[in-house]
Amino acid sequence: MDKRDDTAIEAVLEQLIEHGPEGIAAVFARTFEMAMRIERERFLGAQRYERTPDRRGYANGYKPKRIDTPAGTVHVAVPKTAGHDGQPYYPQSLERGCRSVRAVILAVAEMYVKGVSTRQTEAVLREFGIEGMSSSQVSRAAALLDEELEAWRTRPLGEIRYLILDAR
Repeated sequence: MDKRDDTAIEAVLEQLIEHGPEGIAAVFARTFEMAMRIERERFLGAQRYERTPDRRGYANGYKPKRIDTPAGTVHVAVPKTAGHDGQPYYPQSLERGCRSVRAVILAVAEMYVKGVSTRQTEAVLREFGIEGMSSSQVSRAAALLDEELEAWRTRPLGEIRYLILDAR
């Protein structure tokens, strides 16, 4: 870690000191971006502006992405790469095509099971700082839960032994 990283971490911590728990989403976003940048440097085999013979491509900017987390909706810049052969770079901590963290999806699915309507679910999530949870996302979360429920219902129970006692 170099001096730039130390000052970036210090700036993130200053933001946490200033805003307290209210600013946790922004702190998470900046910390997450730093982690993804470090992961990209490891993938490429070189740090920013470093020229080495072992380098496997180069950094190619950032792509904005919205992620719904328990701390609220955060907007992060996902690093991109180019000029390398083989497997493309994508951060391990992100799921391709998924905009919500699993905890948020499970919370939405639980609200669905308890009979909360899609509109009410959207309103509750908006109260927690999660913007734009669409009705199709709620339906997808419910479908995930339906699959797990069906697997549980059709699971093999095996041999069940029981004993019945009757006493007077």
